[in-house]
Amino acid sequence: MRIGDFELQEPLPELKDPHVLAVLRPWIDVGNVGTLAMRRLERHLESKEIGRLVRPGRYYDFTRYRPKSVLKQGVREYNIPSTTISACVREHGPDIITLHLLEPHLYGEDFTDSVLEVLKYLGVKRYSMIGAMYDMVPHTRPLLVSGGTVDPKNEEEYKLVGVRPSDYEGPSTITYLISKTLEEMDIETRIFVVHLPQYFQVEEDFTGTARLMEVLTTIYGLPSRLADQDRGRQQYASLQDVVAGTSEVANLLERLEERYDRENQGESASSTPLSPMVEQFLHDLDQDLGSSRGGDIDSDSDSDLDDDPDDE
Repeated sequence: MRIGDFELQEPLPELKDPHVLAVLRPWIDVGNVGTLAMRRLERHLESKEIGRLVRPGRYYDFTRYRPKSVLKQGVREYNIPSTTISACVREHGPDIITLHLLEPHLYGEDFTDSVLEVLKYLGVKRYSMIGAMYDMVPHTRPLLVSGGTVDPKNEEEYKLVGVRPSDYEGPSTITYLISKTLEEMDIETRIFVVHLPQYFQVEEDFTGTARLMEVLTTIYGLPSRLADQDRGRQQYASLQDVVAGTSEVANLLERLEERYDRENQGESASSTPLSPMVEQFLHDLDQDLGSSRGGDIDSDSDSDLDDDPDDE
């Protein structure tokens, strides 16, 4: 069955009041936090793919999102990057649709229209964007999670999982039109974005993944073991050697800890300027971050990322 530019596999499962969890690559998936959390959730819930774009080349530049050639048991397979949709039927609570979005390079409005057509057809009751972004936060404190505007519909839930309103201003994504249109249709929307330490950029951030999983397991009544804390603690523990051996990072970390503690106690942030050395350090990080946001994705969006073998 074709809905918009998506091909849905029949027969479709009978979904009851489904909630969508969406991750957008590469824009808001730094450290692969959103993708890792989604894959872990899909394995636990035994989600099955129900649809993908018919012709992804209409929206994607394949010199930026590279197709991938792989060998499986001696047979060569060719994976083309695409936006995919999976679903699971749960015994209790709303069913869950997982949406792996690749940000379009072309015809962005048509892309969002097609996604909206599918969500309307599936009778979606809530749409949540999940992921992570880099921020000037210390790795020695609990990671912050920001959301959208707090209103009476989501205030209690945001408080439950420790999510604060976002004050972000700057470049965004055309896929924002999805949540904007759903809000106009009186469909609930949520945003859960983990803030990661900008001075520690890794391909897979397990502490960020654990923090996001804490949010999802609380909201959907899933086993707390899915939010595996140990891998993240071990990963961030390796930072101590870097901090101890680099005076610039140590000074920056101290300032970030002070600001974090102040802001979480409800006090105003200090207006004391950073030293020129720290300013240069942040400038270099911003340059790297700008490159990573616009960088290539050299594998299919469906490729498996390294994760725990016993998450199910």
